[in-house]
Amino acid sequence: MNNKPKTETPAVSRPRPTHLHTHTFHGLAPGPKLLVLGAVHGNEVCGAKAITQLLQDIDNGQLSIERGTVTFVPVTNPLAYQLKQRTGDRNLNRNMAPSAIPQDFEDRIANVLCPLLDAHDVLLDLHSFHTGGSPFVMIGPQNNSGSLEPFNKAVEEMQLALCTGAPRIVEGWLDTYARGVQRRAAVPVPAGSARAQTLVTNPNYGVGTTEYMRSRGGYGVTLECGQHDDPQGAQVARHAILQTLALLGMVSQPVETSTTEREILRLVDVTDREHAGDSFTREWRSFDAVKAGEVIGTRYSGAEVKAPHDGFVVFPNPRAEPGQEWFYMAKRRP
Repeated sequence: MNNKPKTETPAVSRPRPTHLHTHTFHGLAPGPKLLVLGAVHGNEVCGAKAITQLLQDIDNGQLSIERGTVTFVPVTNPLAYQLKQRTGDRNLNRNMAPSAIPQDFEDRIANVLCPLLDAHDVLLDLHSFHTGGSPFVMIGPQNNSGSLEPFNKAVEEMQLALCTGAPRIVEGWLDTYARGVQRRAAVPVPAGSARAQTLVTNPNYGVGTTEYMRSRGGYGVTLECGQHDDPQGAQVARHAILQTLALLGMVSQPVETSTTEREILRLVDVTDREHAGDSFTREWRSFDAVKAGEVIGTRYSGAEVKAPHDGFVVFPNPRAEPGQEWFYMAKRRP
């Protein structure tokens, strides 16, 4: 009988990813250039699943790209995807810009992703969210010539949002985020704080994939396909990709018509989590309605966080890092 103690084999850590895997198809007739992204956040896998299925459909001839160019990126942040978490070194969908001196993995991905965005006209970015709720699609501003996010393709972007089939459309991301940045900038950053904490006081930190695309003359939407583990999320993503291809005339399938009434909400405020001990009063879901004065959460200090007005809780994140977005408030568009 062997009584020698067993020794455990140490786990072998996987090397950090070294490349971004893309799939591009060129139709033989001219047309627009579409970019479809999955897993910008590594724990949001519905887009990656839907894209993988559609790549198989193209390979076996069930789907044909006839016009224009479409590029699929199933896993846009391979480090976060490998780690099965939202981020790698930081949030890829913030501070989206090329870096002359990249400081982290996401900077290096952005140096590849930004030229890819530059080379396309339209973006469909597929995401999911922490807590329960129905799918929704996020759009940019109405046409304007302002300094924050000048834009002139609001009509095209709304058509894209409608074709995804999401029952809710949400606007107002960047200006709401900019107000949050102003509040954070007024609070001194502790010495030796992580780079992520420093970035959230940068006005450019609210710029993600769609904001960058708009700044380069294109347009795009972010489709939130449901809760992370919702088995229907991949189907929501697949439907949106097929409808986008049809809307842009890149495939022969017609665009499905829908009589579903869409609710349009506008983000108006963001509340940060200040301490790891801050907690919600209940398990909020995106678009839960609240009345002015209703208690949404409690600070570690015991102070209550109340709804400033009638509206809806959006993106509640019970695991938000201190100093980062805890939840947003939205109102119906007048």
